Amino acid sequence: MGNRLTQIATRTGDAGTTGLGDNSRVSKNSLRVHAMGDVDELNSQIGVLLCEEMPADVRAVLVEIQHQLFNLGGELSIPGFELLKPEAVAALDEALERYNAQLPRLQEFILPAGSRAASLAHVCRTVARRAERGVVALGNEEAIKDAPRQYLNRLSDLMFVLARVLNRMNGGDDVYWKSERMAQGGAA
Repeated sequence: MGNRLTQIATRTGDAGTTGLGDNSRVSKNSLRVHAMGDVDELNSQIGVLLCEEMPADVRAVLVEIQHQLFNLGGELSIPGFELLKPEAVAALDEALERYNAQLPRLQEFILPAGSRAASLAHVCRTVARRAERGVVALGNEEAIKDAPRQYLNRLSDLMFVLARVLNRMNGGDDVYWKSERMAQGGAA
């Protein structure tokens, strides 16, 4: 990647455009910029989650995810470029399998709640879903690689699983939804 930022307040965006990595300028309201912003927000939310106490292996997975999200943001900022590799998607699949194997099967829906760390992981999950929608919308208008969409899809699943892991960290459990219909034992 070419030039590194040496000056932050450039004022070049005052007219409502921003520069991409290929030196083109686009509206700050473009689908590409929205997708980049959602990925950036997701990375920041994971940074907040990393402020919490958690097992070292979970921390290592999240730090690697932050690096891959930075790659994804870079890829989105340079049309036609590839930074996020299919191996990154495979790493999420491996983590999903490993952490899912530790958890009891879900019998009920769970609420995005429990410990603070688990709740923050659920926030990351929802932001990942929004970022995925943004990448899908961009892909409907412009050619993009498959890995960004796949990565965000797997990442939202992994954040759900990690929320469950984090809820169990100190002997806790998930917070289960109390459905009136299920409590009455009937279907709709």
